[in-house]
Amino acid sequence: MCTFTASKEKKMSKRYTITAALPYTNGPIHIGHLAGVYVPADIYARYKRLTGNDVAFICGSDEHGVPITIKAKKEGVTPQQIVDRYHKIIKDSFEDFGITFDNYSRTSAKIHHDTASEFFKTLYDKNEFVEEVSEQLYDAEANQFLADRFVVGTCPKCGNEESYGDQCENCGTSHNATDLINPKSAITGNVPTLKETKHWFLPLNKHEQFLKDWILEGHKKDWKPNVYGQVKSWIDDGLRPRAVTRDLDWGIPVPVPGGEGKVLYVWFDAPIGYISATKEWAAREGKDWEPYWKDEDTKLVHFIGKDNIVFHCIIFPAMLKAEGSYILPDNVPANEFLNLEGNKLSTSKNWAVWLPEYLQDFPDKQDVLRYALTANAPETKDNDFTWKDFQARNNNELVAIFGNFINRVVVLTNKYYNGVIPTPSDFSTIDEETLAAIKAYPSVIESSIERYRFREASQELMNLARLGNKYLADEEPWKLVKTDGDRTKTIMFVALQIASALATLSEPFLPFTSTKLKNILNLSSEELQTSWSEITSKEILLPANHTIGKGELLFSKIEDSEIQAQLDKLEASKKANEAANKVVEPQKDTITFDDFTKLDLRVGTILEAEKMPKAKKLLVLKVDTGIDVRTIVSGIAESFTAEEVVGKKVTVLVNLAPRALRGVESEGMILMTETPEGKLVFVNPDTMVSESEAGVSNGTSIS
Repeated sequence: MCTFTASKEKKMSKRYTITAALPYTNGPIHIGHLAGVYVPADIYARYKRLTGNDVAFICGSDEHGVPITIKAKKEGVTPQQIVDRYHKIIKDSFEDFGITFDNYSRTSAKIHHDTASEFFKTLYDKNEFVEEVSEQLYDAEANQFLADRFVVGTCPKCGNEESYGDQCENCGTSHNATDLINPKSAITGNVPTLKETKHWFLPLNKHEQFLKDWILEGHKKDWKPNVYGQVKSWIDDGLRPRAVTRDLDWGIPVPVPGGEGKVLYVWFDAPIGYISATKEWAAREGKDWEPYWKDEDTKLVHFIGKDNIVFHCIIFPAMLKAEGSYILPDNVPANEFLNLEGNKLSTSKNWAVWLPEYLQDFPDKQDVLRYALTANAPETKDNDFTWKDFQARNNNELVAIFGNFINRVVVLTNKYYNGVIPTPSDFSTIDEETLAAIKAYPSVIESSIERYRFREASQELMNLARLGNKYLADEEPWKLVKTDGDRTKTIMFVALQIASALATLSEPFLPFTSTKLKNILNLSSEELQTSWSEITSKEILLPANHTIGKGELLFSKIEDSEIQAQLDKLEASKKANEAANKVVEPQKDTITFDDFTKLDLRVGTILEAEKMPKAKKLLVLKVDTGIDVRTIVSGIAESFTAEEVVGKKVTVLVNLAPRALRGVESEGMILMTETPEGKLVFVNPDTMVSESEAGVSNGTSIS
């Protein structure tokens, strides 16, 4: 049964069910997903395995979301074709990147449909739902109700004008589509009407006291402040019934009488995907799935982004509590958002670093991205990914610190002893202090990981490599080898112990590097394998007379040209998006030839220019039109400085009625246009027909 234990001490668990948020299969994975969910989850799962725990690391594709049906409509294909395409792309890129899911499933699988339907029927039979007829937004032209992402409007909390019907991505607030201000259909753009429909609701208000006791009392100290704070705000505002069904034709059909033409709400069926994926894994591996979800000695941990907090901390726990036989999450270490080069990551605007593209451009640098994202993880606040920081993390830390230490140790061991680890003589004080420090690092890193501080943990790992570099720099074996052979052997022996510790401790953070380093150190035999805890307990990690392999670089420098190529790709993407979304002004009312001949266009020269005080866009110009010198106020200050326009020849509409702008009378208009890239430029007077060629006296060019 679901229980909470606010006061009693928690039991130490050896079994972990670790879940990572199910990604929508309407596009590939990008670095925001990796930093927010999948890299920290994989670090935690790898660490738990290394420390001898029974781990089920579970994820899968979320294939029933409205964004999928929108994507299918845009491409003129079926939703199934969309999910089949992106499920493979996402699954393959996770594998190539080294995310070690024990099972990566999908919510279109039969086992998930059966599990979700059974879960719904259990709650239905226990009268845990409230059946209501309510008014929902309806698009008459599209002939359908507007669930979730089929409607956009102004967020009632923060005023974001592009909020979705289920959630505002700007402030993270979850709401109903009918809560939106000025809603519009995402299908036709029409203003929807209200129409009655019947749905089943989960009465969250019924579970409010339970949630207060379980979260606000039981997890006040161990949940991250950003998670606890958001959940507390929801509970303090008062919980209301939440619809668990939708009027859609894509999803899991509502499995009870009266549910015809309706499906389970995606945020009801998606978290059940963790359970169905565990069932699928257990059946494949010959295990019993139930202890991973129903044994109170199991620790359940959800890794998610901050936009999913309400679903994993309020709605899903309320569902589990209502069902009655499942454990509740021990922790939900949600991260904040990752921005890209100072701007919010956006799938629709293609402002992202996509994982499949990254793996193509940097095929041997999975660990570099893992490290850069971990070292700059948005654990407590939104953080910014920049390509320059990515390059600096690689060149200044991975190459110059970690890689440099390993390269020096391996090269010197091969140079002095043909790769055979030397037998040490007596240890000096510095040797003993260094060996003691090695033994301390597992618990130091473990402390950070157990508190979900993966940034901190990654830097502690790097500190161990720094310790190695300092030890070599202080002891200088390359000098002592000529005068004190015994001392040199001891130094190299101690340095190799650091290298061995790094090979094990780096695995959660840098798995590809860990494997490469183990191969260099020739740790293939079972007796040389060192577990996480054995670093602390073993006297010697690498024994004397063991032969290591030849040196190879763990990391390589990333050149400026490689980074510039990525920045150029982003800039091209930005311009392409701007061009695709550029609003073209409709043609104005038709005019006659006589209307056109009334325009008096002259070639003039700008004699003076100055910025208008307290005006962002305006320049005050003195222009020689050939008939006089006049003042013209022009809104070009964001594209040109006053200095650079002086002396320019411009095309001027001279017979425009004067108009006062911020107290300055403007006596004409400078003709401007935009390039395809959106850059403001002057209409070139050199291309205009001269008055004598045109044969007219009013200065208008006519052919």
